[in-house]
Amino acid sequence: MSRERTYAWADPRELAEAARRLDGLDFLRRIGSGDLPAAPAAATTGIVPVEVGDGYATFEFEPAEWHYNPIGSVHGGMISTLADTALGCAVHTTLSAGTAYTSLDLTVKFTRAVTADSGRVRCEARVLSRGRRTATAEAHITDGRGRVVAHAVTTCLLMPVEAG
Repeated sequence: MSRERTYAWADPRELAEAARRLDGLDFLRRIGSGDLPAAPAAATTGIVPVEVGDGYATFEFEPAEWHYNPIGSVHGGMISTLADTALGCAVHTTLSAGTAYTSLDLTVKFTRAVTADSGRVRCEARVLSRGRRTATAEAHITDGRGRVVAHAVTTCLLMPVEAG
């Protein structure tokens, strides 16, 4: 039996402009409050911000069967996307206006399968180190019962935003 899913997203140019002119923490808090729209990827995946602060970020998603891989569990790419989102945003909270970042690497270690019965999946990320050019962060991903389903680390490259 075929299933269907539809959704909408906001024009990403509004976010890109806001990212250039706001410091990272203010930018992410405005997304969380609804003053700025969520990123299109958030609409696609269902990943939502829960909390951000100086050097940390928490994001969640509710596993659904449209997240599944062919063997009947949530695709590891979804867990990786959740981790990359929280880790990158934790780094972003430390950035001043006019500074951008990109992930240089992402390592995810899976410890438990996730299904639609796992409950809300939560990723809590924290910056470990931040220099002038790079930052590192770590995260723990847990299911609805608080069991660790994965953990992750990243290194991000920090760079000035190019003009318009």
